[in-house]
Amino acid sequence: MLRQSWWKILCVVLLLYTVIAGFLGDVPAKPILHETIRNLYFHVAMWFSMMILFIVSVVYAIKYLRRPDQVFDIYSLEYAKAGIVFGSLGVLTGSEWAGFTWGAFWSNDPKQLGAVVALLIYLAYLVLRNSMTDMDKRARIGAVYNIFAFAMLFPTLWIIPRMVESLHPGGLGGNPAFENFDPRMGKIFWPAAVPGWTLLGVWISSLRIRLQLLELKKLNHA
Repeated sequence: MLRQSWWKILCVVLLLYTVIAGFLGDVPAKPILHETIRNLYFHVAMWFSMMILFIVSVVYAIKYLRRPDQVFDIYSLEYAKAGIVFGSLGVLTGSEWAGFTWGAFWSNDPKQLGAVVALLIYLAYLVLRNSMTDMDKRARIGAVYNIFAFAMLFPTLWIIPRMVESLHPGGLGGNPAFENFDPRMGKIFWPAAVPGWTLLGVWISSLRIRLQLLELKKLNHA
């Protein structure tokens, strides 16, 4: 049992560490940001996790196109859903951060708009799937659209916002992203982003995948 659950225990430990150290740990005194810089452990870390979950989702979409198997489709779908959840949380935490640092919870910043567009594209993926009843057709078209949605993450989140003026770090005229990243924050940020929140997304996805596989098994035996 422990061999199967070690990563879940690690997830809980890392997230407890993230929350406790994130709120109580020492942070650098940055102009404008001040104590809101702690949101880096949540807002930015969740976006990192979102990207990893979407990568896993598109990998399973490609695997389905290479060898059609409903199991691959289920994995692709559930990891995409988890990525959407973390992306939505990233938008919400980012909006809250903007309210305290930029003076408005929403300012039509290119990164904000790009994030919403990216999430809407993925939400359209869910709508498209639900519009079809044939399982094979739904899985095949869903896999193709998943690849398109993943490709659209790059212009909406990483390319266009860096080509125009943005309040976000890394944008044209904005603050350089992760320049002079304080080592004190790195000790909390990296465990939070890569293993912590990502493992939570995997955990959520694995539970939903198990339910979907049970439904598929019942359907095949019906």
